[in-house]
Amino acid sequence: MENRGIEDMFDFRRFPKDALVLLLLLIYFPVGICLMLIRIFVGVHVFLVSCALPESFIRRFIVRIMCSVLGMHVRTKNPRSRDKNTKLYMCNHVTEFDHNIINLLTPCHTPQLEGSTGFVCWARGFMEIHSASGQGAIGDTLQRYCSTEGTSPLLLFPEEETTNGRAGLLKFSSWPFSLTDSIQPVALRVTRPLIALSTPDSSWMKELLWTFFAPCTVYHVSWLPTVSRQDGESTQEFANKVQELLAGELGLVSTKITKADKAEHIKRTKRYTVPQASTSARPASIGLGFMVQSLGTDDHRIAKMAQQVKDVLPHVPLNVIAKDLSETNCVDTTITNLLESKEEGPMEATGTSTFGSSMNNSYSSVPAPTIKPAAKCFGRYPVDRHLSLQERKEALYNFARRRYIEKHGLDQEDSH
Repeated sequence: MENRGIEDMFDFRRFPKDALVLLLLLIYFPVGICLMLIRIFVGVHVFLVSCALPESFIRRFIVRIMCSVLGMHVRTKNPRSRDKNTKLYMCNHVTEFDHNIINLLTPCHTPQLEGSTGFVCWARGFMEIHSASGQGAIGDTLQRYCSTEGTSPLLLFPEEETTNGRAGLLKFSSWPFSLTDSIQPVALRVTRPLIALSTPDSSWMKELLWTFFAPCTVYHVSWLPTVSRQDGESTQEFANKVQELLAGELGLVSTKITKADKAEHIKRTKRYTVPQASTSARPASIGLGFMVQSLGTDDHRIAKMAQQVKDVLPHVPLNVIAKDLSETNCVDTTITNLLESKEEGPMEATGTSTFGSSMNNSYSSVPAPTIKPAAKCFGRYPVDRHLSLQERKEALYNFARRRYIEKHGLDQEDSH
């Protein structure tokens, strides 16, 4: 397995970055809106037809033709390799409608492992599992289903999450491979012009509307030969082997990135995204806002801590704060270091030259209080160190209090 950047596995923006493609998208936009409205009307009829007709080749053929009108085209490779005796298909996951596309080619059921149940689950083409919660109970239910004669095969997605299908495959979960000893891999490749196939924060309904908006979405389905588990081979080794086979067929790489890694990356991305409104809230934070947007994850954290120190010590320039934070990695320690620094005077001069004349005008009328260090050296005894810390805290509190009074034009008596 190869390590591939998690940013390459998913599309976090819907529209392209290329200027020419973006211009084409703007020209196509009115046409896409009209297509989406027409396809919504046609899509209702596709749903009614699929509900009215019984499961058969004729039903799948009619629905497949109607799906082509919706812009969802299906192309198959090696259709004769499909094993009719196989009870379990394993496929990579690209869009929210992969199971519907595979079901147009062969009858199969995909269980709804999480999400909505009831009518929505049935309308989307999922099989609802009436079982107690828990992966073990679900596995037992599906294992009994696979051992029952006369049932349609199961279609599972061991990645358990969608990717953009261009960089690599998520690490396969091992529990689906414990259901049967023989499975058939199904390689799925999806292409769409102008816009991305999916984004992590989008619901299935939004993805359906974007599918109707796009000119077309082409699904390439390839049937691989049936794979059986060898004697003494664990379920995880079996899963890794199938993952390598699918990756080789698709021209991708096998990664160790899991569903949990994707969720954590999305959470981390949202956490460090700085809204545009916050960057224009105060002049002192404008430079930091641009810095946060252009830096990496660790620099994001340093920049946020630097803003916290800047709120307490506004006369200290950001570059000095960031330099100290990169060494201490602690807001309190950096504040203490800056308060005890003997070069406080030169730092103030540097700060005024960094932020320009606008900062000079805003702070020229406010004299920066001088805070003397509470201790010249590190105390030898705990009592001395505790007293030194208390003195520094008291000096910091008095400085912040005077700063607040001067900023809001309050009297000393009103602040009490």
